Amino acid sequence: MTAGRCPCGAGEPYEACCAPYHEGLKKPPTAEALMRSRYSAFALGHEDYLLDTWHPTTRPRSLDLDPDQRWTHLEVLSRTDGTLFQTTGTVEFRAHYRWRGERDVLHETSRFTRDNGTWSYLGPT
Repeated sequence: MTAGRCPCGAGEPYEACCAPYHEGLKKPPTAEALMRSRYSAFALGHEDYLLDTWHPTTRPRSLDLDPDQRWTHLEVLSRTDGTLFQTTGTVEFRAHYRWRGERDVLHETSRFTRDNGTWSYLGPT
């Protein structure tokens, strides 16, 4: 549990934003919502959520998040499809972080798919 604004950058308190997804109370309704919740999971160290929301065809067996990596903010640059009524989508983003005192950015366009009403992360384009 965390207090304050959600790490995903949507501007909402964490408890009203990504926490219900992380706690399994709700499913992200769009590809962008899933991407934002996954960013928050990286920022907060929720490895199980990351693995659970990774498509089984591309999911690694395990994750080993680096405790020295601090995710600082997220920029969503664009999105293609991924709405409530679609089954695929992409989200382009920049995830800013600090690692061992150095600033860096992960720039990715992620692919998502929805099966039986549940979005999952496939991987980068």
